[in-house]
Amino acid sequence: MQRGNHTSVSHFILVGLHHPPQLGTPLFLTFLVIYTLTVSGNGLIILTVLVDTQLHRPMYWFLCHLSLLDMTISSAIVPKMLAGFLLDSRIISFGGCVIQLFSFHFLGCTECFLYTLMAYDRFLAICKPLHYATIMTRSVCNYLAFGTWLGGTLHSLFQTSFIFRLPFCGPNQVDYFFCDIPAMLRLACADTTINELITLVDIGFLALTCFVLILTSYGYIVAAILRIRSADGRRNAFATCAAHLTVVIVYYVPCTFIYLRPGSQEPLDGVVAVFYTAITPLLNPIIYTLRNKEMKAALQRLGGRKVVKPH
Repeated sequence: MQRGNHTSVSHFILVGLHHPPQLGTPLFLTFLVIYTLTVSGNGLIILTVLVDTQLHRPMYWFLCHLSLLDMTISSAIVPKMLAGFLLDSRIISFGGCVIQLFSFHFLGCTECFLYTLMAYDRFLAICKPLHYATIMTRSVCNYLAFGTWLGGTLHSLFQTSFIFRLPFCGPNQVDYFFCDIPAMLRLACADTTINELITLVDIGFLALTCFVLILTSYGYIVAAILRIRSADGRRNAFATCAAHLTVVIVYYVPCTFIYLRPGSQEPLDGVVAVFYTAITPLLNPIIYTLRNKEMKAALQRLGGRKVVKPH
């Protein structure tokens, strides 16, 4: 099938994770359990926040968005991986590859913006508590959340269109388990130097800017917490922020490893990609439920258990 005057590839073959054939079924079962726990865990967080009126606050509203992103980003990648393990179904159409790449970067970029927004929310709550309620109103929260999704859409449209303007005339084997920028650049029948540079600058600038804003917010937060005289107050404030800082680190380290080296072909890249597409979406609900007392109490209320308040 011709695409314009250049592209003759009508489909791609996802090589997937390199593994011995006898490990296909165990890997399928492992990632099926991970995917099931990811969807159910994040779905439970969304349900808990929606049902429990005590959690109807900006922090948990943004957490709902994070859980939705984790569910969808995992759903965009893992089911196709599972089909490859069990059915050896590795073919993906050209259009399917475009959709998968767009979806992944749309959701991933939105999550990057959302982490920054969540850090700003904690900054306002701890550093400007008297003005917090007037600044973070429901309408403001809705606009800010919508802005993260819009920003992710625009970013992904740019990256996807810039990748698939390249001619793909064969080979069509994607040495990866999903369609992503570094793997697709290696298949293009043209010089990809400009694409690699734009990927490095665009994603690098976006990630670095968000990360600096997060660090700046937490710099102010730590300074404000240290001024709290009560030991319990400091402990509670740190506990509130610890979960967010943990998921930020878990998110940024693997992404930086991959996208600041767009021309890399190291085998470790696939392992790192599995971490942020399958493992990180599973870890986020675990981190937030284990590190957040309010969320644990809300889950107990949802389950019908009486919450014992400390004296």
